[in-house]
Amino acid sequence: MMESKTLVVTALATVMVLSAVIAYMPSADAHGVQAQLQSRFVRIDNEQFSDNTLQTGEELTVSGQLKSLVNRDLRGWLSLFSESENAGNRWEFLARDPPGNIFDIRAGQTVDYSITVKALEPGTYHVHTQLNIEHIGPGLGRGQTVNVTGDPILKPIPYNNIVYQCIIIGAGLGITFATRPWQVI
Repeated sequence: MMESKTLVVTALATVMVLSAVIAYMPSADAHGVQAQLQSRFVRIDNEQFSDNTLQTGEELTVSGQLKSLVNRDLRGWLSLFSESENAGNRWEFLARDPPGNIFDIRAGQTVDYSITVKALEPGTYHVHTQLNIEHIGPGLGRGQTVNVTGDPILKPIPYNNIVYQCIIIGAGLGITFATRPWQVI
C-alpha cells in the first residue's frame, strides 16, 4: 500500500516538474502556412517578386518556373496565396501567363509563369505563388513579405453575379430536396 502511494506521488511530482519546464521553454511562431509548401508533383522554382513595397493601386508581378516532377501530364491553375494581419487580403488579378484559368503541364516539362495583381488594400502580406493541380491539390512557392500602403480602393459589388449564384444554388438545393428526400432528413 505504501509503495503505491509513493509511486502516485512520484508520478504526480514528475508531471508537475515537466509541466513547469515546458512552460518556460521558448516558443516558436510561424505565419500559418501548411508544412508542405511544395507539391511532390510540380516544384515552383525561381519565384521572383517585382517589388516588396507598394502603394494601393500599384501592380505586383510574381514570376517563376513550374517544373513537373512526374512522368504524366497534369492540369493546373495558378493563383496567389496571401495572408495578413488584417482581414482584407484584397488583390485584383490583372494578368496570368500561361493565360486562361486551366493549363496543361506535360510530363517533365518546365513552364514559365507570371501573375500580375493590383493592390487594393493596405497591409503587410505574406504572398506565395499557389499552383492548384487537378485531383491533387495546392502547392505553394517560398513566398515573400509585401508591404502595401495607401488608402483602400473600393470596387463596386457585382450584385448581378450574386443574384445569379443564389439562383443556381437554390436550383441545386431544390433538385436535391425533390429527388433525394431520404438523404436530407
